[in-house]
Amino acid sequence: MDWTPTISDRQGPIYQRILNALADDIAAGRLHQGQALPTHRALANALGVDLTTVTRAYAEARRQGLTDAKVGRGTFVKARASALPRAASPGIDLSMNLPPHPPEADLDGRLAKTLSDIRSEAGFSAYLTYQQPGGTLTERQVAAEWLQSLVPGTTSDRLVLAPGTQTALFCLLLALAGRGDEILTERLTYPGLKAAAAALGLRLIGIDMDAEGIAPVTLERAARQHKDAKVVYLMPTIHNPTTATMSEERRIRIAEIIRKRGLTLIEDDPYSLLTRGVTPVSSLIPERSYFCASLSKCIAPGFRTSLVVTPESTAASRLTGLLRATLQMPAPLMTAVATRWMRDGTANAIIEAVRAEAAIRQSLARQALAGQQFAAHPNGHHVWLTLHPSWPVDRFAAELRGRGLAIVTGEAFAAGDTSANAIRIALGAARSRAQLVKALDILADALNARAPDKQVV
Repeated sequence: MDWTPTISDRQGPIYQRILNALADDIAAGRLHQGQALPTHRALANALGVDLTTVTRAYAEARRQGLTDAKVGRGTFVKARASALPRAASPGIDLSMNLPPHPPEADLDGRLAKTLSDIRSEAGFSAYLTYQQPGGTLTERQVAAEWLQSLVPGTTSDRLVLAPGTQTALFCLLLALAGRGDEILTERLTYPGLKAAAAALGLRLIGIDMDAEGIAPVTLERAARQHKDAKVVYLMPTIHNPTTATMSEERRIRIAEIIRKRGLTLIEDDPYSLLTRGVTPVSSLIPERSYFCASLSKCIAPGFRTSLVVTPESTAASRLTGLLRATLQMPAPLMTAVATRWMRDGTANAIIEAVRAEAAIRQSLARQALAGQQFAAHPNGHHVWLTLHPSWPVDRFAAELRGRGLAIVTGEAFAAGDTSANAIRIALGAARSRAQLVKALDILADALNARAPDKQVV
């Protein structure tokens, strides 16, 4: 192979390590303009990583103007070494939408105590063997009771514990749609949905949004135009990436359209546990909805614990069977920790600490981005920043990378041909408030470098 980067000495998500290695090698002249890069599969095999990881890295490289892909020929270096600044080291990665962990959350201390309790009570061996896919009855009962405050009426026979929402989403698409089917979603949507749909041969239909998310009139129109579409995927609360949150009235209207058009809703909701007084759309049409709540954004992604509320017990059994066929089961030890925390109040205490820290970080972002056009939610983990036309998003991302700051561009979220001259800034990814302030200073300085005197607010 012509190019096999070394990524073991780099930090951050694997796709970002590959991307940064590519940028560094172009900047250093080790890769030159027009040079062919390995195929996605060849590089994945060489690095021992998943194919989708390389695909994500290559897609981001193309979005940032580093490479160009030619159908039937492959991927080629597009940028010139002389035109590309070297990335600052070690850099700050604000690309992953993580929950911040303030000292009050005390994840290390709480986890150590819980593991010690589990070991003294039953030992670890019981959690190192096969367990029931979808969670044991006791675990599902605990999770159902804990979720009652958000989704009233949740029962253990309708609830499935999945090893992360991404896995649940893949299995739900597998259950509800067939190759070639169309999935209705927001015009900017979760990249994980895009990856799952592509793997299953499904076509995403991006629907126009407004300040509250997907617009009822455009959902109605899309449902009429795409009569064969069976599934609609939505993120009504702190939408990723736009942060849009539906009002109660909007949720009622959307639910009515879904029922009238005979659609099935997949509601991806990793953020409602960080807010108060939100009614899931699924609660309005439980008979035709799948509601996915996750611990990834309110506690930690490493738990790989998602709570999926299905329409009825038969649907739960089918989802459990698909989970068994794909990833077998949730990690028993982490599921045991998660459900203990749900039962003894630890989960709620951590969520409250994360919520408070998120609010502080949002305040820091508002100060740093004053005068810029951006959207945010007081309890969210990210900011959606619209760039002035003087800053094309691919060039701006390259500029930030050269300054040692990683973000995600709007193209990563585009469903279909729609895109946006905007970036998502993940505030929770910074290790501390001080690091976040440093990152925001870098961002503000880059914005001012080429921005006009006034921007629309």
